[in-house]
Amino acid sequence: MIKRKEFDLALNELSRLLEEMGQRVERALSESIESLKTMDAVRAKHIISEDVELNQLEEKIIDLGSRLILTQQPVAKDLRRILVAFRISNDLERMGDLSIDVAKVVLRMDGQTLIKPLIDLPRMAGIVQQMITDSIQSYVREDVNLAYKMAKEDDQVDQLYSQIFRELLSYVVENPQNASQAMLLTFVGRYIERIADHATNIGEAVVYLVTNERPDLNN
Repeated sequence: MIKRKEFDLALNELSRLLEEMGQRVERALSESIESLKTMDAVRAKHIISEDVELNQLEEKIIDLGSRLILTQQPVAKDLRRILVAFRISNDLERMGDLSIDVAKVVLRMDGQTLIKPLIDLPRMAGIVQQMITDSIQSYVREDVNLAYKMAKEDDQVDQLYSQIFRELLSYVVENPQNASQAMLLTFVGRYIERIADHATNIGEAVVYLVTNERPDLNN
């Protein structure tokens, strides 16, 4: 059995890897939205190519956490911290996939002109980028208040998504030729909304870590 100090260092490494994953996901979302705003297919392809690095980080987290469980047999909060790290890494991996889905929409729209300037989708993405940062920091700092903040921000994202959906529907009603692009932009909104849901899942996991109780922040 390794000493407590070395165990704590390993837990800190888990946190560092999660922070790195979070930063990569946040960057992928930001870059995907920028590529959509400018219809930059080259940028979108680059974002897609980086997905493998995010998957490798998830594997490192699973490997490190599994090794700690097998060799140290942690109990109580130490065990919860490792299990929560697994869950967070899975949520981050899904967030990364959804960010890639936004970039793939850019490729599907390659050569098209946007039917409207993008305002609310970048606003949604901005809120969600902050949610990603806050959710990871809530784990690192074991900050329950920051974890609960996810629920309020998720509500804002849901409202924006509903607004975007209605606006795009009106574009289709005015001109049915807009239907294909409007549908793809609606998909983008849905992808961003789902990323927010995963950030809220992380908030729930952090509350469980700190209090040993499971809240429902996705109501």
